[in-house]
Amino acid sequence: MATRSSSPIKDLPSKNSDHPNPLVMLDIVIEARPAAISASMKVKRILPFRLRRMVGPFIFMDHAGPVDIVAEAGPSLDVLPHPHIGLSTVSYLFGGKVTHRDSLGVEQVIRPGEVNWMTAGRGIAHSERFEDPVALAGGELEMIQTWVALPEKDEEAAPSFNNYTPEQLPIFTEKGVWMRLIAGDAYGLRNDVKTLSPLFYLHVVLEQGAHFGLPKEHSERGFYLAKGSVEIAGTIYRQGQMLVFTKGVDPIIIAKEPTTLMLLGGEPLGERFIWWNFVSSRRDRIEQAKEDWKQGRIELPPNDNQEFIPLPDDKSKPAGSAPRPEPLS
Repeated sequence: MATRSSSPIKDLPSKNSDHPNPLVMLDIVIEARPAAISASMKVKRILPFRLRRMVGPFIFMDHAGPVDIVAEAGPSLDVLPHPHIGLSTVSYLFGGKVTHRDSLGVEQVIRPGEVNWMTAGRGIAHSERFEDPVALAGGELEMIQTWVALPEKDEEAAPSFNNYTPEQLPIFTEKGVWMRLIAGDAYGLRNDVKTLSPLFYLHVVLEQGAHFGLPKEHSERGFYLAKGSVEIAGTIYRQGQMLVFTKGVDPIIIAKEPTTLMLLGGEPLGERFIWWNFVSSRRDRIEQAKEDWKQGRIELPPNDNQEFIPLPDDKSKPAGSAPRPEPLS
């Protein structure tokens, strides 16, 4: 169990206390939308959203699974080699296995509770393949993927990849609350996951009736309800919703049933443009990345280079508008 300087446990208000106005507590509630990242891999798309592009440096969030298909259909789930610039991809599994391969020559099987942190910088290509038939047939495969935008000074950095095991990620447990710090700092917890801007990212599991609070270290804070439901200021929120909170509020979050939350946020980086899998502070850099992928200037993974996803048709939609076509993880 990790030590901490502040507790996420919140005292319940007295029965005579007035509920705060939820409209004051929240900037926005985002409903997950259906999307697809391969022929058969359907996901719930949370970020980006047309009315809220980012939470801290987090610019993208998908929830895939649980997936339950026959093993023979596994290849149809695979996300073929595709490029990224200007971001870090963060893969986190609740169940199953995913094999990551990238242009650096890395081949890494991702397992539940691990963190795969790939920084694209000036450009990288990677694939995600689902090669465990037992997990697919058993309905175990479930994962969250986020993208973290890079500070301007790091957008053209050399690409890199790191895998962190569960033993490297601190866990806190108390009064119906279990949580793992995936990255950054919160509640006085820290770990060795390398980040490039102030942020926090946690996997939280609440027992029914548990009460919980947000970390106070960061200006932009939110959570995604991966499972279950919570009550805040007299209003119930359910699975598939992301809540983004007003700066400085200190809500009491009450689990109405066994609940899984993904807490995230941090300090804003400023405007970012996103098109397909490319993120940048500059529109012209997005255009360069498109041409680089078309011309083969972003290398494919050396151990997965027989097929790739071509650049989608450009419908001349501005790079800063809602991402179309579908981003891939």
